[in-house]
Amino acid sequence: MFMGEYSHTLDTKSRLIIPAKFRNQLGDQFIITKWMEKSLRAMPMSVWEKLQEQLNQLPIGKKDARAFRRFVMAGALEAEFDKQGRIVVPNNLREYASLEKSVVVTGVGDSFEIWSAENWADYTAETAEDFDNIAEGLVDFDL
Repeated sequence: MFMGEYSHTLDTKSRLIIPAKFRNQLGDQFIITKWMEKSLRAMPMSVWEKLQEQLNQLPIGKKDARAFRRFVMAGALEAEFDKQGRIVVPNNLREYASLEKSVVVTGVGDSFEIWSAENWADYTAETAEDFDNIAEGLVDFDL
């Protein structure tokens, strides 16, 4: 399970160190793709395969379904670690997520997300402010 929040720095060659706890769960190759709220989602191949199945089952007759599927699939790439446990974040993903220097890596269960520190701070402040209402809206899920 991926959990926790880690602050890291993107170096001048667009390399990012992934926490050792996360590296151990990913395997040699994994997928990174564009995700919601201007973040990136990284996941083991097994999670990617499940997501692909879900995306393939979306109704192609619905514009939003096609858009979501295209966005996630077109933004995806296979990634691997260098000897220092870093990954290279390509320009298109870096630009989408506004990754410059300060980066936050956050565990979200079956995967983890990569955020610019600024976007993460904004997101967590907004979420914290409305957390009670968010929790109340999830009462049907027995949390």
